[in-house]
Amino acid sequence: MIDRILSSKIKQLGSKFPIVTLTGPRQSGKSTLLKNLYPDYKYVSLENPDMRAFASEDPNGFLKTYDNHVIIDEAERVPSLFSYLQTHVDAVNEEGMYMLAGSRNFHLMAAIDQSLAGRTAVLKLLPFSRKELHEANLLPAEINHQIFKGFYPRIYDKDIAPTDYYPSYITTYVERDVRVMLNVADLARFTRFIRLCAGRIGQLLNKANLATESGITIPTVESWLSVLEASYIIYRLEPNFNNYNKRIVKTPKLYFYDTGLACSLLGITTPEQLDTHFLRGGLFENLVINQFIKDSLNHGITPDLTFWRDSTGIEVDLVKTSGLEQHGYEIKSGSTYNPAFFDSLNKWGTLSGVPESMRAVIYSGDASLKTSNGEVISFASTF
Repeated sequence: MIDRILSSKIKQLGSKFPIVTLTGPRQSGKSTLLKNLYPDYKYVSLENPDMRAFASEDPNGFLKTYDNHVIIDEAERVPSLFSYLQTHVDAVNEEGMYMLAGSRNFHLMAAIDQSLAGRTAVLKLLPFSRKELHEANLLPAEINHQIFKGFYPRIYDKDIAPTDYYPSYITTYVERDVRVMLNVADLARFTRFIRLCAGRIGQLLNKANLATESGITIPTVESWLSVLEASYIIYRLEPNFNNYNKRIVKTPKLYFYDTGLACSLLGITTPEQLDTHFLRGGLFENLVINQFIKDSLNHGITPDLTFWRDSTGIEVDLVKTSGLEQHGYEIKSGSTYNPAFFDSLNKWGTLSGVPESMRAVIYSGDASLKTSNGEVISFASTF
């Protein structure tokens, strides 16, 4: 098994809370991780119809059977169970009683907010990070191969070709999760909608345009985007609202939690196709931002990431806020350094007062450089 960085945080919080909830996309390794961290715990999946019926129809009997040291998978399938869990853990008052896992964040968090607030720590597990694969000697050497292959555990555990894995993942996701979360009559239209989203990676979100091309209404676009976010397919990178006395863009940008999945939706079938693909720059940018997100989440920290763009076109691809400090990053898919990489970053730095030491360019070249404009970081050397 590949070691997961989040393991230490799960163990730490499991010694302080009666419940730890682990959420994340399907097949990100949640169940495997919890089983390996807690081998003595009973395991029950509410994906199983019999177990789901037991928990739903006889919650008291279910909790008598699974009274302590239990991993409950797909816990959000029975939201009514959470009120009974609250009463039970309050009565027993021990740490580490339950480990909950779920892949539908909207339903899971709604149930937690209603019944388990203050009783559970909530952590997110995304597919492998580059660091996890690097330490296991499984990280592809070429960046295009990393983008294309993606980071879902089963691809590496079972040596499955991305062209075999991702189409099945999408089919399963649409047929299982979308049917549960949305009453979508035309699943083919929803699949087309996901593909259209993939074609907009790194771009400002234009809901009207998406609605027109998908043949749906703007409210439906928002509803479907929310479902994709709740199931960890996409996320919106929000704009930084510091205006520094200039007009700024207030529209979010669209990204995918896994670039391999995005490549599949875009019809990319080999890593070599990325060399000339119109979205290669956006996919590289997506890959970089994903690693920032994973680095925070794997340490139990909610990432505070935005981008900044004004009405004149000056843009900083990524602004990371840590306390009162901001770090600005320009992300370039080119492998050859160009001083022009710093143009927008330095203009933003002047406006924002962020010093040169907190501005950097991340690019796909092999060498990290200390230039007169600032630091140039090789992506290969990060995370």
